[in-house]
Amino acid sequence: MSHAASPDLLNRLRRANGHLTSILRMIEEGDDGLKIAQQMQAVIAALEKTKTLIVTDHIEHHLEDLIGPLPGTVRDDLAKLGELAKYL
Repeated sequence: MSHAASPDLLNRLRRANGHLTSILRMIEEGDDGLKIAQQMQAVIAALEKTKTLIVTDHIEHHLEDLIGPLPGTVRDDLAKLGELAKYL
């Protein structure tokens, strides 16, 4: 399994997919635009968070390939960079 294919990431994507399916149903049923927009924003946020986790994991994985196991302080610093990445 790819280092990025963790159960947590897959679950996040499955939940986002379920929400997207619900949005399609809401549109087909003519639900209120505000409710649809709110659900769309939730899906976008979930995908952005998942993307950040994948990129952070990818960086960490390849750093470990280069220099070996990362100390806790380095992992903490990478987590901070991951938080910063969500603003990109």
